[in-house]
Amino acid sequence: MTIIANGTVVDGTGKPAARGEVVIEGDRIAAVCREGEGPGEEARRGADIIDAKGMIVSPGFIDAHTHSDAYLIIEPDAPSKITQGITTEINGQCGGSAAPRYGEARLSSDWASLLGDRLTWRSLAEYREALEQAKPAVNTVQFIGHNTLRSSVTGYAARAATPDEIDKMKRLLEAAMDEGGRGLTTGLIYQPGKYSTPDEVEALAKTAAAKGGIYATHMRSEGDAILEAIDEVATLARRTGIRAEISHLKTSGRKNWHKIDAVLEKVEAGIEEGIFLGSDRYPYCAAGTDLDVVLPDWAQEGAAKAECVRLRDPAARKRIEREIDLLDRDWSTVMIGGTWHADCKKFSGRTVAEILAAGDAAAAGPGSLVCTILEKDLCRTGAFFFGMSEENLDKIIARPWIVPGSDASLRAPWGPLGEDHPHPRAYATMPEFYRRARTLGIAREEAVARMTSVPARRFGLEGRGVLEKGAYADIAIWDENGFRAEATYTEPHRFSSGVECVIVNGAVTWRGGRFTGKRAGRFLEK
Repeated sequence: MTIIANGTVVDGTGKPAARGEVVIEGDRIAAVCREGEGPGEEARRGADIIDAKGMIVSPGFIDAHTHSDAYLIIEPDAPSKITQGITTEINGQCGGSAAPRYGEARLSSDWASLLGDRLTWRSLAEYREALEQAKPAVNTVQFIGHNTLRSSVTGYAARAATPDEIDKMKRLLEAAMDEGGRGLTTGLIYQPGKYSTPDEVEALAKTAAAKGGIYATHMRSEGDAILEAIDEVATLARRTGIRAEISHLKTSGRKNWHKIDAVLEKVEAGIEEGIFLGSDRYPYCAAGTDLDVVLPDWAQEGAAKAECVRLRDPAARKRIEREIDLLDRDWSTVMIGGTWHADCKKFSGRTVAEILAAGDAAAAGPGSLVCTILEKDLCRTGAFFFGMSEENLDKIIARPWIVPGSDASLRAPWGPLGEDHPHPRAYATMPEFYRRARTLGIAREEAVARMTSVPARRFGLEGRGVLEKGAYADIAIWDENGFRAEATYTEPHRFSSGVECVIVNGAVTWRGGRFTGKRAGRFLEK
């Protein structure tokens, strides 16, 4: 038995906080008691007593949008997530999942290179087996990525899929959902999903809906055509009967900031209609993705391998550089993130404009610099794009249907993952989301509910996200005043402060600033 004593219990339901105790037996909560009504002295003698005096005791946080599929096997302690109180991740987002993986389908270059000979699976069932052997510290919910399905069938060709190819994708999706997949995600600005028609996506969404799944989408546009993109999602949901989650809601690009009210109205109309679940958002104004998204569309066809071939071809390289130089882009808003080649490490955490102004690269302009970095890094470079409004971010977080999603893989300050230069959201989404919510006047209990029970209900996680008798013992104990982000864009590998203890399925995983070595995370099925 474990007893969490002397804490302020915020149970995740939105009810007012109260001083009390939480009693854990095995992987479940045995009781949530008011102060002075907990187990007697005899029961306490053999129990592990965790003193939570001055602390909040809440359900473990649920990261509603993550990309840790492969990294859970590489670094199963999940340090960047556990240390901010996260006990469950929703993986397989933006159209990219670890499985199923057939045909020409390739995992993202960082996943594949770091996994090495641990990349043994094809099906979702095989991935689950590898995950169970790794014994990760956090729970995971696995979505199936459209880009992974498509590349398994059509490769990376820039064309519409044939009816036969769509049928093959549907069969792969059905099998993956039978093996525990929660639904379908899309990343409609990425390879090769950007080449799909709405009919193709609808056919797969209908398949997922028939299996009881839901749909999460990185829409076809988050900027110039964002209103049309929301309409596309709404049309899909109406036609297929699936309920949809809009991923990391934003209005990208200064010229699109004024659209925020229309965007929020459209989403709220969909929620009222019952077709939208809501949205997730990370509490930062810089997006994080691969630098190669700035390449012209024609140069991206075929993904990283084909991009590298073009960058090594003098004529193609010259054309790419020229087209990048002609982009209407403020390069002071594009920061280089994770790099791989030794010559590129010095650029991490600096903007393209800063690098050019300092003369630290033999580059005539942004096109030349970007191409040089991408070629050396084999098109695996990360980047941060500062294209969002702080005012709009506050408007988004103020909405009760917004839940926190880091849009980040787990990281560690050590080992192979410590060599990367991630977005600070990987380490600090939860404290920063909570800080912003409270600054906006959102009550403590509501903010915690949106970090726990709201995403649990949204993704069908029974017995998660609340502190009540019979629920799973996923618990975070944290100092409200000390709960803060420490990671920055220039120093991202810094754990958040204020989390004293994290318990996952009854196992005390993080306590007093140390990992205990106990990992009890699970693959969560419906």
